[in-house]
Amino acid sequence: MSVESTPLFTNTDQAGEVRPASASSSLLKSETQAFLTMTTCWASAGYNVQLCEPNAETGAQCAEYSREYIGLYPSAKANWGRLGVVTVHQDLETAVKDAWLVIETVPERLELKIATFAELESLAPEDAILASNSSSYKSREMLERVSDATKTRILNSHYCMPPVTMIVELMTDGYTEPAILPFMAERQKEAGTLPYISRKESTGLIFGRVWAAVKREVLTILAEEVSTPEEIDDLWKRIFVTGGMGPCQLMDQVGLDTVAFIEEHYIRERGLSSEKTVDFLKKNYLDLGKLGDKSSKGGLLPRTPKLLVLDTGLTAKTDILHAGQILEISADGQSKRVLLEGLKLPDGIDCNAESGRIFWACMGDPSADDGEIFSANLDGSDVRSIVPRGVVHTPKQLVVEPTTKKIYFCDREGMRVARCNYDGGSLEFLVTIGDWRDEGIGNKDKWCVGIAVSPKRGKFYWTQKGPPKSGTGRIFCADIDGPATVDRADVRLVLDKLPEPVNLEMDDETDTLYWTDRGELPFGNTLNKVQLDGATGLVASNARPHILQSHFNEAIGLKLDTEAGCVYVTDLSGAVYRCTLDGREKRIAFSDRDRAFSGIAVL
Repeated sequence: MSVESTPLFTNTDQAGEVRPASASSSLLKSETQAFLTMTTCWASAGYNVQLCEPNAETGAQCAEYSREYIGLYPSAKANWGRLGVVTVHQDLETAVKDAWLVIETVPERLELKIATFAELESLAPEDAILASNSSSYKSREMLERVSDATKTRILNSHYCMPPVTMIVELMTDGYTEPAILPFMAERQKEAGTLPYISRKESTGLIFGRVWAAVKREVLTILAEEVSTPEEIDDLWKRIFVTGGMGPCQLMDQVGLDTVAFIEEHYIRERGLSSEKTVDFLKKNYLDLGKLGDKSSKGGLLPRTPKLLVLDTGLTAKTDILHAGQILEISADGQSKRVLLEGLKLPDGIDCNAESGRIFWACMGDPSADDGEIFSANLDGSDVRSIVPRGVVHTPKQLVVEPTTKKIYFCDREGMRVARCNYDGGSLEFLVTIGDWRDEGIGNKDKWCVGIAVSPKRGKFYWTQKGPPKSGTGRIFCADIDGPATVDRADVRLVLDKLPEPVNLEMDDETDTLYWTDRGELPFGNTLNKVQLDGATGLVASNARPHILQSHFNEAIGLKLDTEAGCVYVTDLSGAVYRCTLDGREKRIAFSDRDRAFSGIAVL
């Protein structure tokens, strides 16, 4: 069959658009269904489309399909009233005349594609972009009979079954002018498609390679009679469709170390190469600590933090003491779910990806000795009381120290700073400011609230906030390995005369101490920091407290995300704020006026 008798072309033009010197566009194909849908994509975006189809009956079917189904395509709604017109030609030269884009869709025979591009070079305008819809051949393989100048305007442009899947993959032929790929990506968006650009030449582009591997393994499973087509399809739909996860996301969830371990077994059993699987994972991810979702460094996908936020329940209509919740909120504030509820005035929270546990403190009734500390799995399951009621009075901020696997927390009315193991064992009261049983709980100058730990300098820090808005708040520190006695001699005053300091965070890398203050403006209801001396752990000489941000509404919760270069603050108005570590770009990440937030952790 001669080339002239098989190709189909579309020629598209949209009035008012800036195009290459020639102001129209074209498409070429042999399998009717794909051709119909590609044609209709462009027409729905307001482009006039010209097809080349020697068979008059097939050409009429193409035009009729576009007229009948164009309303199903995404771009049609935006362009209703100025949709493109599909015109069918039997002559190739007429079809590509004045085209700015020509897309080849002839059968997947390489010699035919080579001949097609040679003919397009002679018939299409010299500045027209020439594309191949092939997913099995690189466009580089079709350049045998075109000039070097023409090679710079050729690329792969593969459509993935529109209108059901509006995806187009674009790929260079190795010579494509760099500006053409982003230009085509923008034009494809106009046509209602989602363009993906392959970063390198690749047989099968991106999805074609994934699909090829899936097909090979599915057919092998069927040939070995391991399963049936119905079971395989059902498994696929449940895991990838219903589950809503892609393969990279699923590998991150499983853990890349586990993925590598499983692949090593396949490599041994099947005699496969480890170069582009296990070796690749070890070099680029595992050796760098990138293990997936369980790692703070992420995995195949960039780290996408989740925020664990405590709602105290203070805004509840009834039973305030049992209305607390732990919320899991995406860092962009777009998703939220309740992990746990029915909590008794929760206040401090932290988490540890390595152990897979969340830890939080519930104050209980501040007038009673019934505070409690809990832990649970990261998904909220397996809740355990690790420090039971009656052991601590009113536990507040809580932090995990992963190197020693300890939890540090303050006991406000108990006037103490404590630590214990992840399971609550080896509980120690490191600092005891007073005895509430003898003194009562009224001396707020002795109330311990916020806590931070600095393994680098061997110290822990805590706040004694003082009465509300009093200006008598203080921050202290003591040695991690110091004696847990009532009158320990290593306690040092870090800062005093603060409005009402609450929670603390330490950036060990920069020797910076951060805190929230819920006192009166201008110095209260603020996020603050101060530079510490790396040797002493006290305020550096000539350093002064610095207000990073203000105008919170009873600021309490505080968490640094140094990897992302930001800090999170919560307040009792139900807002989660985010700003840079130096206080710039403050914005509300999440807000719910029907809540009152206290502690926050970053997962």
